[in-house]
Amino acid sequence: MFQSVAAVVGTGFIGPVHVEGLIRAGVRVAGILGSSKEKSKAAADQLGLARGYASLEELIQDPEVNVVHITSPNLLHFDQTMACIRAGKHVLCEKPLAMNSRESAALVQAAKDSGLVCGVNYNIRFYPLCIEATSKIRRGELGKVFHITGSYTQDWLLHDTDFNWRVRSEDGGPLRALADIGTHWLDLVQSVSGLEVESVSADLQTVHPIRRSPIGGAKTFVKGNEAQADLQSNQVDTEDYGCVMLRFRPPDQPPGSPAAHGSFFVSQVMAGRKNALQFEIAGSRCSMTWNSQSPNRLWIGRRDSANTELIRDPSLMSDEARKRSNYPGGHNEGFPDTFKQLFRSFYEYVESNREEDIPFPTFEDGHREILLCEAILKSAATGTWVAVER
Repeated sequence: MFQSVAAVVGTGFIGPVHVEGLIRAGVRVAGILGSSKEKSKAAADQLGLARGYASLEELIQDPEVNVVHITSPNLLHFDQTMACIRAGKHVLCEKPLAMNSRESAALVQAAKDSGLVCGVNYNIRFYPLCIEATSKIRRGELGKVFHITGSYTQDWLLHDTDFNWRVRSEDGGPLRALADIGTHWLDLVQSVSGLEVESVSADLQTVHPIRRSPIGGAKTFVKGNEAQADLQSNQVDTEDYGCVMLRFRPPDQPPGSPAAHGSFFVSQVMAGRKNALQFEIAGSRCSMTWNSQSPNRLWIGRRDSANTELIRDPSLMSDEARKRSNYPGGHNEGFPDTFKQLFRSFYEYVESNREEDIPFPTFEDGHREILLCEAILKSAATGTWVAVER
């Protein structure tokens, strides 16, 4: 389907997801790079790829590859992304784009100067009913937005024996739950509502200040560490839970312009919640609620008539949502499909004349999310409302 050829950096949880999504989107994947030559080869063999690269240098020197997907640990994103841009490769990077706003601003500038296509993988935007909610709001069906609330909750770090590199600030950054999953929520509601977060007031909680991990290391979303005898203690300085109050404004209006308020919380220690993102948007005409664990249902609430629930069905949705929904009503689409749709959007733009509006999250979006995280950290430290830098 596409002429472009991709390579993926990272062999952990999300790297193979990118490989699968690329293949389903019609993009050929030349190979994959892990943290060692052995891991690269093992991942390539498992995923049916021709090459397991020995180094990033080998990958970016591959003349076949014109797009690189960065899915490595956060600490590596800046250097690897900058190297790919300097080598003339288009880049799609996992969030966060970098470890701080100084780095992300440099990547935004490098992308602009290069003329390359550069995006961030905020894939949740690409659930068909999130696109449908966006379309309804743009058409005025919701009316004036009053407030936006919601949550993103998981339980994979519930026990003090649950461990992953993300809990270490030196590897994942000083903000963890809010940066890891909260930025997905923030990106989604800003994309859907068309509003921009102007200021924040945050409270953070570390449930397990000490976590125990296997001496040999632990994998993401894998249970059973507590059964191992050889555990080491690790000091944790990142949050398991965070709650943030929000003030929004239209992006084309000056600071302080009246708009919606809101709040949301994130938790990675909520038993039974595996991966549940929910938003509720209250408007003057109706409200809308969507939950990622029931992604094919969009609840629409009304005051003066019956509530309705839109079940994902291309024949009942807007043109924008129909374009990103490939199966008939009653045939569910889920998490893997969002990657396929984002990748199609990205590669269509790579291979187009690029005169249309950019249809995927950009490096500017990734930079804005890091500015949000820095404002949240400052607010939690000072106990005050903090304006988000523009």
